Amino acid sequence: MQARKLAVEGAVEFSPKIFADDRGHFVSPYQEAAFVDAVGKPLFAVTQTNISMSRRGVVRGIHYTSTPPGTAKYVYCTRGKVLDIVVDIRVGSPTYGKWDAVILDPESYRSSYMPLGVGHAFVALEDNSVMSYLLSQSYIPENELALSVLDPDLGLPIPQDIDPVLSDRDLDAPTLAEAGARGLLPDYATCLRIEASPLVNARPV
Repeated sequence: MQARKLAVEGAVEFSPKIFADDRGHFVSPYQEAAFVDAVGKPLFAVTQTNISMSRRGVVRGIHYTSTPPGTAKYVYCTRGKVLDIVVDIRVGSPTYGKWDAVILDPESYRSSYMPLGVGHAFVALEDNSVMSYLLSQSYIPENELALSVLDPDLGLPIPQDIDPVLSDRDLDAPTLAEAGARGLLPDYATCLRIEASPLVNARPV
C-alpha cells in the first residue's frame, strides 16, 4: 500500500497492491498498518457505511457535517470512475480554501481519506459509478450541510466535457464565503480536538 499526502492538510490518497491471476484479482482497499504510517493513528471507529451509484455527469457535494460532531470519511470506487475532490473548509486550517482531486476506479482501487471537518465532492465520469464510504458518524439529516461545488472562488476541476447534474440542495448551496459569513463552517482547532478524543478512536471490545 502506497500513501500520498494531498494538498488539504490531513487528507491522504492510498493506492493498494492488486493481486491478479487467471481467476480475477484480490485487493485490500484499507490496510491499518499503512494508514497508521501515513496518518499517525488508526482509522476512526466506523459507525456507518454508505454506497452511492451515479450516472455520468452527476456531481455530489460539496458535503460536510456540522462540527461538532463532524464526520471523517474513507472512500473508494468499486465500479465505474469518479473524480473525487476534498476541500479544506476548516476555518483556521493552514490549507483553508485549498482542494485536491483523485481519480478513483476499480482498476487502481485508490482510496481517499478525509479528516473530520473537510468538504467532500465527486464527479461521476462513467455511468453506474459506485462509491463506497466508511464514516466516523451516523447520518443525521440536520447535521448535514453543503457548499456550492460551482463556487468560482474555489475553482474546482469539473471536467469541461461534463454537463453537471446536481440535486436541488446542491444547486442552492452557499459559496464558501457565504457559509463563512453565516458561521456555518467547521473550526480547525475544534476538528483536531474532536479527532484526538478517545471516543472517536474507540474500538469495540
